[in-house]
Amino acid sequence: MKMHRTSLLKLFGLLSALSGSYGGKVLVFPAGGSHWINMKVLIVELHSKGHIFTVIRGSDSWYIEEQSPYYTSITVDIGKFDDDFMLKFIPRLLKIQRQGRTFWNEMTLVYEMYGRLLEMHQKICDMTAKMFNNETLMNSLEEAKYDLVLTDPAIGAGVLVAHRLGLPLVLNVRWTTYGEAHFDIAPSPLSYVPVTEFQLTDKMTFIQRVMNVVTYIIVLYQNSKYFAYPYEEFTKKYFGPGVDFAYLLRNADIWLMRNDFTFEFPRPTMPNIIYMGGFQCKPAKPLPADLKEFVQSSGEHGVIIMSLGTLIAHLPQDVTNEIAVAFSQLPQKVIWRYTGPRPETLGNNTLLVDWLPQNDLLGHPKTKVFVAHGGTNGIQEAIYHGVPIVGLPLIFDQHDNLFRMQARGTAKVLDFATLDRTVCLDALKEVLYDSSYRENMQRLSRLHRDQPMKPLDRAVFWIEFVMRNGGAPHLRTQSFRMSWIAYHSIDVILTLIVAVFTFVFLTVYIIRHFCFVLIRKKKKCE
Repeated sequence: MKMHRTSLLKLFGLLSALSGSYGGKVLVFPAGGSHWINMKVLIVELHSKGHIFTVIRGSDSWYIEEQSPYYTSITVDIGKFDDDFMLKFIPRLLKIQRQGRTFWNEMTLVYEMYGRLLEMHQKICDMTAKMFNNETLMNSLEEAKYDLVLTDPAIGAGVLVAHRLGLPLVLNVRWTTYGEAHFDIAPSPLSYVPVTEFQLTDKMTFIQRVMNVVTYIIVLYQNSKYFAYPYEEFTKKYFGPGVDFAYLLRNADIWLMRNDFTFEFPRPTMPNIIYMGGFQCKPAKPLPADLKEFVQSSGEHGVIIMSLGTLIAHLPQDVTNEIAVAFSQLPQKVIWRYTGPRPETLGNNTLLVDWLPQNDLLGHPKTKVFVAHGGTNGIQEAIYHGVPIVGLPLIFDQHDNLFRMQARGTAKVLDFATLDRTVCLDALKEVLYDSSYRENMQRLSRLHRDQPMKPLDRAVFWIEFVMRNGGAPHLRTQSFRMSWIAYHSIDVILTLIVAVFTFVFLTVYIIRHFCFVLIRKKKKCE
């Protein structure tokens, strides 16, 4: 009996040790806003599997909670950037857009946006410098023995911290400091891979291909100057002139890409790019009682939901009044996430809410149309649930995201500068009553779901793969370690040209020499 108990205790201890050894330690350096929402999905899922997380957050963060059951946090002072960004900068951008799409307004918009984002990246570098100069903090991070760094490279701080600590790096990515992530790591032939900022498809005319190349050069210069420059300077200061920030970024072990080829046009990729588009999507849960009652009251007409994401809670009053009039002229019920002053023209069919369960509403069978700003998260949820979109793009990548949906026949895109009640109403009616929009989106939904492994499970597998193997160097490409000349084989081409030229020259020379000798002999014989 005693022997039996001892064996059971040993077995229990062995199982405990095995289960305990599975849990890894992950250091997370996230970006804020909607980027944090999908990063948190990964953290929650991995936490449920026994992994331990530490999240580095700025002191100004609106979204990254300091206290959480899923992680411990390290708060670093960064000033008040988020407050200024939300309350001053975005309304300023919307005002410029509302004035119309003139050349001057477009240039003003770009100047304001790029200047403000440069300030943001500089603040991120200042925050990282405070960390690096805090010996106590850095020693504690080194002593914690993390297995990897998980970061969103829309900001570069996580890349810098991973290099400082010598840890494997996993990116939760669509955008980096240099632009769309594919262009940083994967071959991107500009003949059929469109630059994201220019709203082109993979089927381009000659003129469009010219514009695509020119746009790529301009975007590469702008992103290097405004977004990556602070990190390049930081890298030189703290790691020496021999270390390049672009190299550190491209040397990441795994790139978890927040899209897939239901959204992306076909293009080359790399073995360490793991597509997890829609990983945050899940089956709809029952709605809260008040929303359930409102949705059910819509009858056969169904409901329209509208949300403009985490950054833009409300629009200028004249725009909201126009949208409200358009909604009021429809038989559908409308649920509108809106926190600004109540529109003067709000109809009885429209419910204003401070927050809405977006995924659950999109998954409800009575939801007919999603009025959205075009953020990646919202678009992926619309694809997952097969709900067509009326798009109102405002800033950043939203115009391009919605253009891709429009190119697939799943969205109608509005221009914020010319938006009024008639334009809005016509767009809503087109998407509501032209069945092709819903059919096309449901086709994308079927394609997205028809895969052997759920996107979230795939992302979790590769994060744990990096933990188990201490990185994934065998999947990293050698391309970014090569010079531009070597990468494009310019040296090889020139060598072959010289060799061919030499061969032709020698051949001609020898032939001429023999001809000359034969002619001399002939003359002597005569």
